[in-house]
Amino acid sequence: MFSLLHKEETAHEDGIWSCSWGKTQPEKSAADESSTEKDPDASRDSMIGNNKSKEPVDFIVTGGLDDLVKVWDIREDNTLKLRHQLKGHALGVVSVAVSSDGKTIASSSLDSSLCFWDAESGQRQHLLSFGPVDLWTVAFSPCDKYVISGSNEGKISMYNVESGKQEQILDPQNGKFTLSIAYSPDGKYIASGAIDGIITIFDVAAGKVAQTLEGHAMPVRSLCFSPNSQMLLTASDDGHMKLYDVAHTDVAGTLSGHASWVLCVSFSEDGKHFASSSSDTTVKIWDFAERKCMHTFSDHSDQAWGVKYSLSNDKVVSVSEDKSLNLYNCPPNVVV
Repeated sequence: MFSLLHKEETAHEDGIWSCSWGKTQPEKSAADESSTEKDPDASRDSMIGNNKSKEPVDFIVTGGLDDLVKVWDIREDNTLKLRHQLKGHALGVVSVAVSSDGKTIASSSLDSSLCFWDAESGQRQHLLSFGPVDLWTVAFSPCDKYVISGSNEGKISMYNVESGKQEQILDPQNGKFTLSIAYSPDGKYIASGAIDGIITIFDVAAGKVAQTLEGHAMPVRSLCFSPNSQMLLTASDDGHMKLYDVAHTDVAGTLSGHASWVLCVSFSEDGKHFASSSSDTTVKIWDFAERKCMHTFSDHSDQAWGVKYSLSNDKVVSVSEDKSLNLYNCPPNVVV
């Protein structure tokens, strides 16, 4: 059943605002072995066992107010091993994202910089600097070629991962500061949540606003698409989460249960569950079909800024202002 697998007490020296999962793909095994020779600490044999050539391996990335991005490997006993500590930001890290092939990490910071890192070697590939509050949350496109970020005018910028150059700007016209951003898995839409509670959905191919949703009265801290791209889940300081039918812009459900701001939401890969974290310090697991809370974790002592479902569907990670990183077991086949 639902359980706390591991708590990394002081994962960062300060509050942790962001977390993400990555997957090292098996075709990387030859490169893995060559990098292991250079850096014995990078060895992950203990986790992969004899399946080195077959099994993809999950890892976790966190971003903290100590200005660091950290990459964690998960041992067989679910304890964590620090793979990399990435230094390059001058202020706290607001957001981290990992490409679907597990090769690239993107991070954004309060210093208004965006960094691209090589997940395996830990080398910084690009550093992009912007004006004050010109970026906040970052996300990868499903094809891994682009990273998107929102800005203080509601504009969405798209950057080429390989070159680090800006390639496209989506402008909602008179938009407000973009707190949250998500790319639909089918690549058609980008959704952004603003500080005034307005949600904008952009048609990527057309390069313009497709829909504007006005479901929240307070800042939208987080949003994510369902795996089939049909639903959009949003989280707000009003304490509620909302589910929108993307095609019809209907509110398909409003979920309450947190006692304060909902800071982050994340769908499971099979679309059956989603996780939420809140400034009430809890992490909740929800049943999508029933729109019900299945379990509440109360293992943080301060606001839980980030939560993410693992790519393998059975684990959830959360990070908090209390400097800890929690790893939970969330079996995918549990019913309400």
